[in-house]
Amino acid sequence: MKDNIVTVEHLSFTYKDSEEPAVKDVSFSIPKGTWTTLVGHNGSGKSTIARLLNGILLPDDNPETLINIDGITLTEKTMWDIRDRVGIVFQNPDNQFVGATVEDDVAFGLENRQVPRPKMKSIVQDVLNQVGMTNFQKSEPQYLSGGQKQRVAIAGILAIGPKLIILDESTSMLDPAGKFKILKLIRKLQKENELTIFSITHDINEAEHADQILVLDKGSLLASDSPVDIFKDVSLIKNAGLDLPLFYKIKIS
Repeated sequence: MKDNIVTVEHLSFTYKDSEEPAVKDVSFSIPKGTWTTLVGHNGSGKSTIARLLNGILLPDDNPETLINIDGITLTEKTMWDIRDRVGIVFQNPDNQFVGATVEDDVAFGLENRQVPRPKMKSIVQDVLNQVGMTNFQKSEPQYLSGGQKQRVAIAGILAIGPKLIILDESTSMLDPAGKFKILKLIRKLQKENELTIFSITHDINEAEHADQILVLDKGSLLASDSPVDIFKDVSLIKNAGLDLPLFYKIKIS
């Protein structure tokens, strides 16, 4: 059995303007080198969990709560160590761009980490090559297509050398062909870089090839299992406010 790169125990979070927790006593683990997909309808707490995993948000106070990433327990003191290991690709890549050009944007995280310029240039070239964007390094991000923007966002995350990449609805703004290309690219990068992927989506069709699926509803974790076993449980899918994936509908029709 593979070691876990993520261990979460009794995780809860309540926003200041709400009486009801957005995340309620959630526990799960993610083995190293695997792909786990967290599915749930809009407002189920998925993105809140993503932000809790790298310290953008801090959980409700509870002595039983644990967030451990790559052997490091998340606290206010270890937050930056965690962020060196976890990269998040958000839904709208425009919200991640800070550089005037593609290469400037990809280099931003390296500059913050005071990486020497010769090494920085080498890393930027390498990750742009990995995502197929070498020919666009001098381009301005705002003039790229949606799929190209996500490739640049992924390159910026790869540049910092994370162990875990979180995809927070990162294909939801793309058309079906664009989604397919980005997911195919990420699978390729996962194998080549020995990455662990944690994808978050309301589109259960994207979970077909995951190693593990987590089902979230109203902040509570309803199930954690293989895709085969999750898709067999029709009542579970419906109770979570989701629809059966298209490929499974075809299979059972």
